[in-house]
Amino acid sequence: MSRARRGLGRYGEDLAARRLTEAGMTIVERNWRCGRSGEIDIVARDGTTLVVCEVKTRRSGSFQHPMAAVTPAKARRLRDLAERWIQSHGGAPPGGVRIDLVGVLLPRRGAATVEHARGVS
Repeated sequence: MSRARRGLGRYGEDLAARRLTEAGMTIVERNWRCGRSGEIDIVARDGTTLVVCEVKTRRSGSFQHPMAAVTPAKARRLRDLAERWIQSHGGAPPGGVRIDLVGVLLPRRGAATVEHARGVS
């Protein structure tokens, strides 16, 4: 992955973390890796619920909206990663687990658009 693309992703994750915090969530961890299985962009708490959050960032004019980037296969991988995170951190929280998606769209000019979809999988 190029440096520019990593920077774009990092910027989108920063905006997503800010949006989740503004919505009252607590960021628990960012960029949690599980060997070759993948990475969880953001792990947060929403009250007693653990939230595994996938962040997709795109520049305007991209061929697809960022929210369309989570395929059924990606959703299955996120559920698997959520289970691995829970196992490595002492078990499921009382409020259960939810998988959210944050899509960040960066226009050529002006402020980014940040969309938060709860319970996508």
